[in-house]
Amino acid sequence: MKRVLAILFVGTLLSCSNSEKVTQLQNEVNELKQQQTTKMETATKNKNSVKAFFKALEAENADTVADLFAENAKHINPYHSGLFPQGANGKEAIRAYWKPTFPLFDGMTFPIKELYAMEDPTIVFVSYTGNITLKNNAGVYSNNYYSTFKFNDEGKITEYVEIFNPIVAARGFGLIDKIK
Repeated sequence: MKRVLAILFVGTLLSCSNSEKVTQLQNEVNELKQQQTTKMETATKNKNSVKAFFKALEAENADTVADLFAENAKHINPYHSGLFPQGANGKEAIRAYWKPTFPLFDGMTFPIKELYAMEDPTIVFVSYTGNITLKNNAGVYSNNYYSTFKFNDEGKITEYVEIFNPIVAARGFGLIDKIK
């Protein structure tokens, strides 16, 4: 980006009168400022959607969770290890993924540790802890998670990748003997 600006600047200096040069440079600076403002607005909107996702999980509302996703969205669990769901494809499959999950537990929280929009503001990274209270006073399952969210131009999630430690998850749910 800096190199492009330098080339534009030199080209402008060589081809224009002083007043034309100043006007052209001011226009270029204003355009760059507008682009940066748009990126910041997009980043803020998408980070707020990530926060809304976790609030919907904590409220155990599968419909609200699904409504944050685009119709053709993907939920990916790359470390499912054959013990946990691989994820879901499509908004309705995402709703179906979460709906039966909530009654299995006595509540869940997802405190966010870090939340960043990437250089491309349509991608958001989040680090968080999942604390899930197990039924019948069986304790709390906790695991550290890292996720990426990708968004379309309408602000809907198009891809959610959930990364967790499958050994901790298997141990927490009494499935450690199922690991192959």
